[in-house]
Amino acid sequence: MGFFDKFKLSRLKEGLTKTRENIFGKIQKILSGKTKIDDEVIDKIEEILIGGDVGVSTTLMIIDDIRKRVKAEGFENPEDLDRLLREEILKILSNGTDNNTNPFTLPVSHKPHVIMIVGVNGVGKTTTIGKLAYNYRNAGKKVLIAAADTFRAAANEQLEIWAKRAGVEIIQQTQGADPAAVAYDGLNSAISHKSDLLIIDTAGRLHTKINLMEELKKIKRVLQKLDPEAPHEVYLVVDASTGQNAIQQAKQFTAAVGISGLVLTKLDGTAKGGVILAINQELQIPVKYIGVGEKIDDLQPFDRKAFVEALFEK
Repeated sequence: MGFFDKFKLSRLKEGLTKTRENIFGKIQKILSGKTKIDDEVIDKIEEILIGGDVGVSTTLMIIDDIRKRVKAEGFENPEDLDRLLREEILKILSNGTDNNTNPFTLPVSHKPHVIMIVGVNGVGKTTTIGKLAYNYRNAGKKVLIAAADTFRAAANEQLEIWAKRAGVEIIQQTQGADPAAVAYDGLNSAISHKSDLLIIDTAGRLHTKINLMEELKKIKRVLQKLDPEAPHEVYLVVDASTGQNAIQQAKQFTAAVGISGLVLTKLDGTAKGGVILAINQELQIPVKYIGVGEKIDDLQPFDRKAFVEALFEK
């Protein structure tokens, strides 16, 4: 099972309940009442996938491949569609998606490793940072958080609470301070204290006329004065319950700062988990982590095989 022990797989299945019922539960009901594969069955599967936020273009690609395989390989039993669908979804999730069995390791080529966290307000950036810090610290890494979301009144307080929960240090300044300066101080401190990992929080919107994307670009430029390769990764946090809107957010942030990985939160509270397929197929950005609950250990490294197994749980 790789990284996923039975407990984590159980939490994943539980967290994907709404998505599973909304998409694959409906598909299995259709298949159970049929005796042969015909156009009507495949058309209904297409409707369900589109309705489950898998996305039109991604759905059409899945359905087109299934039609070709049914014809070329001579499938007749509707139960075969269940297997074909699994295989097509696994194929999509392998596009640009890491399947890391030991995700809380860090590159040995440099130190500290710098991860910049971006995303609009309300998607769960603060909790994601806390959970990431917790997991890396549990893996024996020395972690530092830089609180560069200086525009939101409660941002520092919330991040400080999560840092304490995770048992890691935090660098912060007063509200309204220059975010790039906080990021710079954070990296400077991480270097001097020989930290393994620096996680940088950023604003989701600004209460000024300064453009958010320009502010994020500035943070990257300032970091590179200390380390030309920093940030080594930029994770975009998106709320799964926003469905197709998450794709638009990913496109905007990618254009501005270049996204190396996605964190998909709140999967346990939505039936729109199918958006993970659309994001993967359309943007080719690896999904690094998924959030399946509120607890500090409910941020799971994305394992596509475990994900598909959980989706097709009967």
